[in-house]
Amino acid sequence: MSRFVTRFCFFVSKHTTANTAVLPKRIPVFIRQISTSRVLQSLTRYDETTDWQKKLTPEQYVVTRERGTEVPFSGIYLNHSEVGMYHCVCCEAPLFSSEAKYDSGTGWPSFKEAHGTWERDESHASIIRRPDNSLGSTGTEVLCKNCDAHLGHVFEDGPDPSGQRFCINSVALTFKPRVNNDPDKAEQK
Repeated sequence: MSRFVTRFCFFVSKHTTANTAVLPKRIPVFIRQISTSRVLQSLTRYDETTDWQKKLTPEQYVVTRERGTEVPFSGIYLNHSEVGMYHCVCCEAPLFSSEAKYDSGTGWPSFKEAHGTWERDESHASIIRRPDNSLGSTGTEVLCKNCDAHLGHVFEDGPDPSGQRFCINSVALTFKPRVNNDPDKAEQK
């Protein structure tokens, strides 16, 4: 009887190995890849033909396209206090209002929330978040929704009411001052 069991086990294992090694020639529709490209494609309006190295300075390119970080306490917008809007340096999308900017003491411009955020809803903001493990611990990277530019990171140790701290690289931003459209001043002229 043990001889039969041994032969049966050998026979079964031989056929199951052969069957699992044979792959179907045609992949069923429900498990085919959605995209035929090998690299994830951006869902934005910019494609591979945009020459970012010609459009940006070398420092801007390293930070926004290669996910670099500027040296702390070196950014031009760290102590900037003019009223207006901070835009993406790559596509000029409005990202952060100067009203949300505060001094966190970390060495990078810090913001309480992104422009277009309503409470914790960022569906109308020009940023997206992506998990990031490049800092040695789990963090959250902040990207421009329009062009996928790396802007910085967001942390959960910010001021009330959001409790978030957006640490953004100055070289990833451009600033546009608020134009005063006061109708009373226009009438006085």
